[in-house]
Amino acid sequence: MSAPIKPLTENFAVAPQLGPDDMADVAAAGYKSVIINRPDFEGGPDQPTAADVSKAALAAGLQIEYQPVVGSAMTIADVQRFAELLHTLPGPVLAYCRTGTRCTNLYAAAQQLA
Repeated sequence: MSAPIKPLTENFAVAPQLGPDDMADVAAAGYKSVIINRPDFEGGPDQPTAADVSKAALAAGLQIEYQPVVGSAMTIADVQRFAELLHTLPGPVLAYCRTGTRCTNLYAAAQQLA
């Protein structure tokens, strides 16, 4: 896998941009679910789309959720939805965005809701 996975807890980790080719490795690493927090085309036309990643994730046996969040405009609704996904998706869960920071911030904010 090209992108490094950074575990934050035993049941949640973050990563920078992943692509369809990474999904089999994510599943092999023991993750059960993936949350995509990076909006499509945020990085331009070469960025893998959520649809392409989702298709590969499903083929690898992963649950997948596309929750695009603009890092500079994160809302309480974004945090609430992220918290909901953490409670409902089978773990361990891997979330990714451009660098992993947005997912880390969403996770930290979601913990404040608990």
